[in-house]
Amino acid sequence: MEKPILIATRGSALALAQASMVLAQCRAAFPGETFELNIIKTTGDKLQTASMASGNLPKGLFTKEIEEALLDGSGDLAVHSLKDLPTELPAGLKLGAVSTRADVRDVLVRRANATPQLETPNSKPFPTLPDGATVATSSTRRRAQLLHARPDLKIVEIRGNVGTRLRKLAEQTELDAIVLAAAGLERLHFSTAGTTQLSGADVPAGLIAMPIPVEQMLPCVGQAALGIEIRENDPRLEKIVSALNDSITQACVTAERAFLRAMGGGCQMAVGALAERCGEQLRLRAISFLGATPRQGECSGAISEAVSLGEWLARELR
Repeated sequence: MEKPILIATRGSALALAQASMVLAQCRAAFPGETFELNIIKTTGDKLQTASMASGNLPKGLFTKEIEEALLDGSGDLAVHSLKDLPTELPAGLKLGAVSTRADVRDVLVRRANATPQLETPNSKPFPTLPDGATVATSSTRRRAQLLHARPDLKIVEIRGNVGTRLRKLAEQTELDAIVLAAAGLERLHFSTAGTTQLSGADVPAGLIAMPIPVEQMLPCVGQAALGIEIRENDPRLEKIVSALNDSITQACVTAERAFLRAMGGGCQMAVGALAERCGEQLRLRAISFLGATPRQGECSGAISEAVSLGEWLARELR
């Protein structure tokens, strides 16, 4: 009898929810195989007080220990939030599959009893935030785009898993809002059920969530997709990940990751990018805050040219 296939994952609620999704897919597609989760604590999990905006953080903050498990055999498949997976992988490993993408948007979450700014036809972006509002995020990309749209905002750091951040917003009245990924809320079964009211297990009462259009805030490279990393040249693993891969999402994130790699490759860089299929072509949009002034652009091309599209747009924005 072959040994179980170990699915390596972080231990946060969101990471476990995502790994469990992949576990269920694996068991359904390969009922003759045995699959088990192996929970691994990463450097990013240990650095709970470190600023994500720091330029001194190591690469692979949420992936290094998991990749070591793949290389030493204590893991076989690694499930990552693709936005956390560096564009350069260790020798002997590869991105074996990409999941079907969920909602790519970011979401603005605030207390329902906060006084909103009145919306007018000429209102500024994020109109529900009052002048000088304090918004918490650990993302340099979100910070840059928020301040680009609303220079009056005060942006502060926030750490912790999704549930912790929601509790901080509910309890800390000095915070007006936080920004989270729509896909993360969905995978944790936090829902607005057709309204703005946020609900779900352990969600504090009185919070509302409003998706931010991508025209106002481009997502992180790979946002809302799961990346499944495996060892190279392993036929057993290759067969499994081939059943998990979504080819269109793979093409889109390939363009985005090529863009990020050509921009310097860091997951914490203040850049956003989104590739989407438009008929038989890919449309790639991106924004960079790495220079003295923000630069943004877009390009389109054949799906087979995903890497070239990303590299071309990076040259235009550098």
